[in-house]
Amino acid sequence: MKGRVYCVLSPFFLPLPPLRIMTAPPVHGINVTSSSQCAHYNSPLDIIAIKHKCCNQFYACISCHSELAGHPAQVWEIEERGEKAVMCGSCKHLLAVLEYLECGNRCTKCEKGFNPGCKSHYNLYFAVERKV
Repeated sequence: MKGRVYCVLSPFFLPLPPLRIMTAPPVHGINVTSSSQCAHYNSPLDIIAIKHKCCNQFYACISCHSELAGHPAQVWEIEERGEKAVMCGSCKHLLAVLEYLECGNRCTKCEKGFNPGCKSHYNLYFAVERKV
């Protein structure tokens, strides 16, 4: 029985499946804090990181991506709004693009507030209207 975990509530002492430890993806940027703030955006509400479509990497902001990535950013298309591309810097919850756009500037898990000013540059990360 050494080295294994057993459920003591079971009359048969069945082994439990191994625990999966989920770690948050790394956030790239300049002077990034544990809450995803960076040199460009560092108010208490600047706590999201966005996964960039072009490289599948999370960056604290578009300016960090522009300075560090070495390639132009691409926006998530409307058809890709189910992609988990936004991470809350407080609880590390991953939000789908549509979930983020409709969350009322609050994390859908921990309810920490997000910067409402980010709405003015959604178009740098997400397509805002369909291409014809």
